[in-house]
Amino acid sequence: MTEMMDLESDDEGVARVADVAGGVLVGHDGSECAQEALQWAAGLALRAGYPLHVLRAWKVTTAPQPDTLEPGYIPPLEDFERAVREELEAHVAGAGLDPALPVTCHTAHGTPARGLIESAARADLLVVGARGRGGFAGLVLGSVSDQCVRHAPCPVTVVRTGTATHHTAEHAHP
Repeated sequence: MTEMMDLESDDEGVARVADVAGGVLVGHDGSECAQEALQWAAGLALRAGYPLHVLRAWKVTTAPQPDTLEPGYIPPLEDFERAVREELEAHVAGAGLDPALPVTCHTAHGTPARGLIESAARADLLVVGARGRGGFAGLVLGSVSDQCVRHAPCPVTVVRTGTATHHTAEHAHP
């Protein structure tokens, strides 16, 4: 079951921080690495008996376009937030997570690093992908994951793309 919950909303009625009262918080920006981090975090949360919280931080420039966007009309932030939430929920649904795992989707208006760090205040663990949608190919660690490792108020796990597939392949063919 996917729930929706957000804490602070002082950016014209949209949430800027998620209320994560314990459990595993995973950042998701729609990238392949984020999807792998989601899978990894879900497996850990299920084994540990923790709830899973999935957060997408966004700004108007990074949000999917809402249905209400028309030439000459900029929709309210709530419409962008709804589009972000719908896209996030589609990614979570597409991950095929165990239905026994309690999952809550959150959105946070603002930069990804700030949204994740502030939302992790009461989380037991923050999980992020090593690389997101940023444009610097070749970097081992993205700027958001680096900021989270340095400033998060809880332990942080950084998941590298391809790690799970690599380990599965190794065990399948000894």
